[in-house]
Amino acid sequence: MVIAQISDTHILARSSEQAVGAARAENLRRCIADINRGGVDVVVHTGDSVHHGMAEEYAHLREILADLEAPLFLIPGNRDRHGALRVAFDHLSYLPRNGDFLHYAVEDQPIRLVALDSVAAGERKGVFCARRLAWLEETLAREPDRPTILFIHHPPFDIGRHYVGGYRRPEDARKLAAVVSRHPQVERLLCGHVHRLHRESWGGTVATTMPSVAVDLRKGVDKAIEAAPLYLLHVASGEDGLVSHTRVVTH
Repeated sequence: MVIAQISDTHILARSSEQAVGAARAENLRRCIADINRGGVDVVVHTGDSVHHGMAEEYAHLREILADLEAPLFLIPGNRDRHGALRVAFDHLSYLPRNGDFLHYAVEDQPIRLVALDSVAAGERKGVFCARRLAWLEETLAREPDRPTILFIHHPPFDIGRHYVGGYRRPEDARKLAAVVSRHPQVERLLCGHVHRLHRESWGGTVATTMPSVAVDLRKGVDKAIEAAPLYLLHVASGEDGLVSHTRVVTH
């Protein structure tokens, strides 16, 4: 199974007068074209899909994403707005139609995908309250023998000096790690938010973050590829387990 991860696209409205608007749209289009050529099974978007959470931005985003040939699974980032995202992507049956959170599990793929909503209105940092933790515990407990990938916008760990205290309450991140550590079927945690590549052991599994698809917002990318869009590929095989690669789009 091949999973493409995109994140932090920060799309602006088609009518935006900001110069970066067209560039961000083109960055995403180039990634989509490359994903379509690569035999990808599913695509996950780990949040901050648009920049201001406006309906016009989501309309532009949906137009661009319509070219994707593989199934797309979205979670919100702190720049997203739950209501506007639900309306714009009402054709995606996995998104909850009501309720406070956009949690869901994808059961019809070789690897189970579990999406965690870490967003609270008006809050830039991650939030993972008791209700969210209970949902996660119950969801993971239902399928203890199925290989599982979690994805969430906010990384629940520090990344050097670049990202410290990413959750509103530090205990949220600790409790999240405790839940995941009780479920060894979790093979990877995929995150966004920090706009840079990072990998570390966390909660008994391996966690990764990725640079933003929006090239103007990326951090820590080698100068040799600083102008090229990129995304991550997570490739699962029986022999090697789950292996992650950075895919730089050169055409």
